[in-house]
Amino acid sequence: MKIVNRKLLLAGLIGLTGCNPGTPEGNTYEDDRYPLYTGSDLGMNYSADRTAFRMWSPDADSVKLHLYSMGHGDNRTGTFAMERDTKGTWVYALEGDQKGNYYTYQILYQGNWLDEKPDLYAVATGVNGHRSMILDLDATDPEGWENDQRPALANPTDIVLYEVHIRDFTIAPSSGVKNKGKYLGMVEEGTRNSAGAATGLDHLKHMGVTHVHLLPAFDHRSIDESRLDSAQFNWGYDPLNYNVPEGSFATDPYDGSVRVREFKQMVKGLHDNGIRVIMDVVYNHTGQTMESNFNQLVPDYFYRFREDGTFSDASACGNETASEKEMMRKFMIESVKYWAEEYHVDGFRFDLMGIHDIETMNEIAASLHEMDSTIFIYGEGWTAGTSPLPDTAQAVKKNTYLMPGVAAFSDDLRDGLKGSVFDHEDRGFASGKKQMKESVKFGVVASTQHPGVQYDSVNYSRAAWAAEPRQTINYVSCHDNHTLYDKLKISVPDATPDEIASMHRLANTIVLTSQGIPFLHAGVEFMRTKEGVENSYNSPDSINQLNWQRKTDHELHVAYYQALISIRRKHPVFRLTSADQIREQLTFHDTDDDLLVVYEVDGSNLEDNWQKVLVAANGSETPTSFQLPGDGEWIVASDGKIIDENGLRKADAGAMLSVPAYSAMILFKSE
Repeated sequence: MKIVNRKLLLAGLIGLTGCNPGTPEGNTYEDDRYPLYTGSDLGMNYSADRTAFRMWSPDADSVKLHLYSMGHGDNRTGTFAMERDTKGTWVYALEGDQKGNYYTYQILYQGNWLDEKPDLYAVATGVNGHRSMILDLDATDPEGWENDQRPALANPTDIVLYEVHIRDFTIAPSSGVKNKGKYLGMVEEGTRNSAGAATGLDHLKHMGVTHVHLLPAFDHRSIDESRLDSAQFNWGYDPLNYNVPEGSFATDPYDGSVRVREFKQMVKGLHDNGIRVIMDVVYNHTGQTMESNFNQLVPDYFYRFREDGTFSDASACGNETASEKEMMRKFMIESVKYWAEEYHVDGFRFDLMGIHDIETMNEIAASLHEMDSTIFIYGEGWTAGTSPLPDTAQAVKKNTYLMPGVAAFSDDLRDGLKGSVFDHEDRGFASGKKQMKESVKFGVVASTQHPGVQYDSVNYSRAAWAAEPRQTINYVSCHDNHTLYDKLKISVPDATPDEIASMHRLANTIVLTSQGIPFLHAGVEFMRTKEGVENSYNSPDSINQLNWQRKTDHELHVAYYQALISIRRKHPVFRLTSADQIREQLTFHDTDDDLLVVYEVDGSNLEDNWQKVLVAANGSETPTSFQLPGDGEWIVASDGKIIDENGLRKADAGAMLSVPAYSAMILFKSE
């Protein structure tokens, strides 16, 4: 689908006509003191003849615009008093071509000049994000950008997500990538490890994933971009400038235009190879609190507070933003629309989405889907602490059914498969723990209502929380907590390497054959390890990097994952598009074994040569048997170790089928 033209947004489509108050008590205080500015021109508006600035700070007594020739250092070229304008905004215009200069704002508040800060709507910055850059965005478009196309996507349930950190993906010597740790490294072609196995982009194409989920790639504050020759690492969940690409991933962090251009090159390179791009966004808190850009330019407005006046902290990072406030809601909506339009980003994953209010998430979804109905939106349906926002207003997992255009992660299936992430020794269904059967079945039906699930026995949810399968992200591991391999090694310390590999395959076989949308942690296909480190947010490359040698060491494991993704994408029985279809076409077979889940999907009404599919998952340390249902012949496509879409062997209905220990078998009947 063709990307929406930038000029349409700049013509005013991103302006909001108004937002509802979002609080039961009404919004009189906010309306009086903090008026909603509905225009679409906040920030820097560049032309070759004139650059206009508009910033919103209703409480400011005065505002200065500082101009610099560089993004760092002592090179201020002018200071200008901005003029108060409508609805709490301040304006100023500089004549002539200002492209390449940098600027900051500074406000006078209650008799004190606060810190100089970059524009909240900055689109580029200098090194370390301290100064905004005046930029001609058209000049940053790579060759062919105007013809960039989003790869085809018919239904959200066709998505296969692959979560990766840009630095992790290419930084290892074994990656064979030239631009290690950079946007450009993500899209280098022809890279290989020392054994000749494909790495990087070529590996992604071979695996068949549809969407790459990038850990935070907006400008975050923990990495010192002025000393990239020294060892530094951070996941990036400490926002600094929300609408600016992170400089440490650019080949030149000093020139703000470089990061913009190279981010676009990365997106285009992935699009050209049939892969969509998801951005991990972190609007729920800022990396600083009192000293943040938000707080220094509009004191106290963008945050929630406790009754005693202290910053509330549902993020467990020192603060939480207030999405229900009109100008914060506007900021979030315009920000994601900017990334979707300017950078052609195809979707957004919201960190700690439960901190945001339902109304804001619904408005975000509606705004993005008005641009392109295939843009995908999902998030963590929880908070990290308590929030003043009422539970009924929070965009948490149990309220997902109230957000039809938004999906949430299923921690029910995650911990049901591998054990609690809070108890390192705890096991799950895939590692032999009983009482997890209904949690697994709950994941199989994508957290929707189904007569075959006993909801009172699901680990975390006592009712369906997804109205449709497109609202559930099924996964067993991600950047947080242990890798799947490390979790299994810790929780089943006496398991053999072959048993660990079997459990590993079993867990993601269930993820990839379940309804809903599967999510894979980068490197899981070659049993990625972080050497037992659980929270590697600032661990060195030796822990976080994808060791591409493991692809060769575990080539059969990689082949299994690749084949598993392939059969999911080829056969719509694994990708039903509605909850009604799941209820009508998916049937669980009763087993007396708490570690055996068997389900059948009828695909006879689908355009699929697999008319019926049967999945039998055995979480026991010993083989188990069950009687094949129906009549005629079943074809075994997977024995839990090898997958052959054409069939490994045949098995007669009515016969007993033995499922190996810690394995899932996939069988089908063809037309």
